Amino acid sequence: MEFKDFTAVQVRIARPTDKFEEVIDFYQNGLGLQQIEQFNGGGYEGVIFGLPDVNYHLEFTRHMDGSPCPAPSKDNLLVFYITDKNEIETVSERLKNLGYPEVEPENGYWKELGITVEDPDGWRIVLMNRSYV
Repeated sequence: MEFKDFTAVQVRIARPTDKFEEVIDFYQNGLGLQQIEQFNGGGYEGVIFGLPDVNYHLEFTRHMDGSPCPAPSKDNLLVFYITDKNEIETVSERLKNLGYPEVEPENGYWKELGITVEDPDGWRIVLMNRSYV
């Protein structure tokens, strides 16, 4: 099988939620991500979060008829690589104060240098203290 190169200018991960306000609070006030857009139309409302100067976005939507989205396994992760351990501790403490304490990861690898936390929908994020590159 042959693969062709392509250039993506932006990547967005999108998912529905029935806990719209709680998810906004978690990702904006807990993680500290910047809200770059809100939208409303076609029976949906949504919010998009981004990292400064990076073309990776997270989108959360809610449909007027409901947006059930059960979390997958405990090993489906959104990993943030953060080289400053103090920053990880600050974010972790903020999340804990919002009611989101550290949880035991399914895979022990993530515990070695990371902190795992569940968002309001039960999806897991990891604050990993290393550079990926």
